[in-house]
This record gives sequence, structure tokens and C-alpha cells, in this order.
Amino acid sequence: MSRLSLFNSPLLLGFEPFERALDRVSKVSSDGYPPYNIEQLGENELRITLAVAGFTMADLKITIEDNQLVVRGKQTDEADRVYLHRGIAARQFQRSFVLAEGIEVRGAWLDNGLLHVDLVRPTVENRVRTIEIRGAGDGATLEGNADPAATPTRLRPALRENSAG
Repeated sequence: MSRLSLFNSPLLLGFEPFERALDRVSKVSSDGYPPYNIEQLGENELRITLAVAGFTMADLKITIEDNQLVVRGKQTDEADRVYLHRGIAARQFQRSFVLAEGIEVRGAWLDNGLLHVDLVRPTVENRVRTIEIRGAGDGATLEGNADPAATPTRLRPALRENSAG
């Protein structure tokens, strides 16, 4: 059974990276550990906060892998400890967040069992470009051919109409 693509419309050109990002999001683990918050600090600023009680800075690692922010934690058991009851297990985790193109990590810090990661979203400028339309007699090329006679037959009538006007 093939998967139906959200971006298979001929009007959506070049959206393959978005489709791959959606695939990555759907594969993210459904494990709820560690819990996290995502806050909007300003119009272009975000903060991810993960509850990582018991982890030290040496136990945590943050990387960016193909537009994915990956936070890993690994605690190690101390062999010299003797537990009468063990309700807090040393555990490991990996939590991933898919980042939009251009989002940058400003910094990260650990405070009272909370790992904060600040992100900056760049401002997007609207661009408008005008594309010049040239006639066949202006030296325009079609499929690399400057000579209208070398243009495929099915396109020649349209070129003649444009050059006559």
C-alpha cells in the first residue's frame, strides 16, 4: 500500500523538504519522557524547556542533525551505592524537535533540573521579482536553441504570433 503524499499537487513545486520533515515528525518517539514545554518569548524567539531532574551537564548532549534538534541524556549507575529501595532509576532518553529552515540555537543552560534551549527564528522578508518576457526575435532561447527554425514544430506557430506583434 503506497502512502498518499500531501504535496503531490503540480502547483506545489519544490516542497519535498517539507514532506521529509513531516515524515521525521511522524517517526518521533511517542515516549513522554522527559516532559517539555515550548514557550514563545517574543515574535521570533522560542524556548524549549525539558524536565531533566537528576541529570548533570555531563549527562546531557544537544546536537543539530539535519534540521532536527536532538537532546540526549544518559545517566550512569554508581556501583558503590547500596540501595535499600530504588524508585529512581538511572535512565537514558532522546528527544527530537524538527526545526524550520533557518532556526538557530542561541544557547542552552541547566538550572534546577530544567534544561532550557533558546531558539531564534529569522525574520522572513517578502520578495517580489519581475521576470522579463522576451520575444523570439530578441535572442531568447528555448531549450538552448536561439534559432526559431530549430524550435520544435509544435512551438513554432506561437513564436511567430509573438514576433509578429
